[in-house]
Amino acid sequence: MRDTGLDGTDLRILDVLQREGRISNADLAERVHLSPSACHRRVARLEADGVILDYAAMLSPRAVGRPATVFVEITLSGQSDEVLDAFEREVATIPDVLECHLMAGTADYLLKVVARDTEDFARIHRRHLARLPGVAQMHSSFALRTVFKTSALPLG
Repeated sequence: MRDTGLDGTDLRILDVLQREGRISNADLAERVHLSPSACHRRVARLEADGVILDYAAMLSPRAVGRPATVFVEITLSGQSDEVLDAFEREVATIPDVLECHLMAGTADYLLKVVARDTEDFARIHRRHLARLPGVAQMHSSFALRTVFKTSALPLG
């Protein structure tokens, strides 16, 4: 592992928190073999240093009516800062877009979009995606099934 300034205890704390974000400080301290006060100080430092960005609840897409996941590859008409900035500004306003990645390869951007169904994706496409500035080409692929999903980063 690169020198990140994180020691083994920090990594154990991060590993547990990634998988069990609602764990109490007392339980976390016990799991990583620290006193509760020392554990709390470490977690606060990891938050202050920007290692821990935030805490969130992971929702079931099906339970909230967004079971369809669509990956959209977008190629822009140009690569100028103005074109990239305009695209990124606008795509960030679309609530159905969960992720947007600037890519190296065949597409300029890869979006992860959630929808109720194919008709809902058609609405998202018409009202939002097709109106994004600088778009030359767009290719959409529907995920048939999520085989594996995690938000936990490898720490080893």
